[in-house]
Amino acid sequence: MGDDAVGQSAPRGRTDVEAALLGHATYRSLGEQRLTPAEERFEKARRTLGLVLAPLLAIGFWLLPLDLPDAQQTLGAVLLGVIVLWVTEPVPIPIGGLIGVACVVIAGVLPADDVLAPFGSSTVFTFIGAFILAQAMMKHGLTRRFAFRILSLPGVGATTTRVVCAFGVITALLSAFVSNTATVAMLLPTALGILTVIAKLLQARGLVPEDFDPLRLRVGTALMLMLAYGASVGGLLTPVGTPPNLIGRGLIEEATGERISFAQWVATAAPICLTMFLALAVILLLINRPEIRRLEGVQEYVQAERAAMGPMSRAEKNTLVAFAVTVTLWILPGVVALAFGTDSTLYATVSDRLDEGIVAVLGASLLFLLPVRWRDREFTLTWSEAARIDWGTVLLFGTGIIFGSLLDATGLAGTIGASSAAALGLGSAMAITAFAIVLAIVISETTSNTAAAAVVVPIIIPIATAAGVDPLLPALAATFAASFGFMLPVSTPQNAVVYGSGLVPITRMIRSGVSFDVIGGILILLLLPIMVGITGIGT
Repeated sequence: MGDDAVGQSAPRGRTDVEAALLGHATYRSLGEQRLTPAEERFEKARRTLGLVLAPLLAIGFWLLPLDLPDAQQTLGAVLLGVIVLWVTEPVPIPIGGLIGVACVVIAGVLPADDVLAPFGSSTVFTFIGAFILAQAMMKHGLTRRFAFRILSLPGVGATTTRVVCAFGVITALLSAFVSNTATVAMLLPTALGILTVIAKLLQARGLVPEDFDPLRLRVGTALMLMLAYGASVGGLLTPVGTPPNLIGRGLIEEATGERISFAQWVATAAPICLTMFLALAVILLLINRPEIRRLEGVQEYVQAERAAMGPMSRAEKNTLVAFAVTVTLWILPGVVALAFGTDSTLYATVSDRLDEGIVAVLGASLLFLLPVRWRDREFTLTWSEAARIDWGTVLLFGTGIIFGSLLDATGLAGTIGASSAAALGLGSAMAITAFAIVLAIVISETTSNTAAAAVVVPIIIPIATAAGVDPLLPALAATFAASFGFMLPVSTPQNAVVYGSGLVPITRMIRSGVSFDVIGGILILLLLPIMVGITGIGT
């Protein structure tokens, strides 16, 4: 965030904060960023290292004399190289994934049609629909209106810490009943609006250089990561909060015959989620310390801006209708689950037909049907405006889903789990539970949380049974830990969404994610046995 800029000999003018934050690309080359000389040296070294290290590690792993099927060893080699490309960014992160997908097919791991099939996942369409809705909200100023409304709440806008934590609380509570991805997608535009307000305050007070880069603000990174990680934490609160919960609960019931009720789940998860949230707030605000703590004068500024905005325009109202329809349909399956239970026919029908990806594209389609001026056939959004969404993030997560599917299809994930358990000689309940947590977190970093739960829980249950340990606790720990993919943009959909904001450098995501992976895993290991004993879950 210094005054020096890479490749810039002439001084820059005053930064247009709104243009920088609301009209950007996820991946920017070194010449497009404003870096200090030290940051420039680090970035050049990191990216150069990736160009050399990725192929060397991939080829080295492929040539090792391992007792693995060819498909598994080849996939492991390619995935290792792709992870290096994602971490070091010698090429844009979405391109790193595409290179890996091409290598998998060329190496003969699976046919192209089988490899590419997971790219049609509904989650990809959730991204597309949600991003189009967000584009309309930003274009018509609805994000700023929401942002000023939240900042006007008593006490919330007094400090950056309160703003970040308030957003985290809202995200966590919503994600307990709404898809984590949907929650983050619906709140992202408002978060960007709030960050725009904070960046303008920093600029107005002279706390940043005239030509500062708003995409490199630490407070922006903290706010975005709180949005993504807060959704993952809140998703643990109820059985319907995230798909891994339903998968884990179903597998536990099938293997042990022990039914976990909705109330038991919530009672067990609530103290753990609360502790995790507090730890998350501390970690994010320490690692990404905001440039300003107190926001003096923000209340007066917010009031003046709200007054200047005036009444809502027709375009804002149309956008709000499309947004409200989308959110209502996203929430409806959770409401039905609360009223009739997740085993009811009604819930099965509603959750199946109101798929979040279908709902997202349906809500986005309303933007092209609701007119602003019917006489001129002018609608809320044009296709040229919608097409400006970050397609790189869509490609990025699509390739992440592909690798998750390949880990399962080739059996590599199962091989990793079974061989690790055998090598470690696990025998006690605590050791098996710790192993379950670590394995679930590691796998969830390179595949979806849903796939991590589907792969790890079936591995853990027989390991526990063979050791004479009740499998409920280790399996439940694996279910919780499957939601702990915090290190990479491809680890969870919500990580990809906030990465798409352009405000989260991969290095900061890794630092923050690793820290919370470790702390969260320890909290699950320590608190889950206590809560299971208190609530009698599964009995």
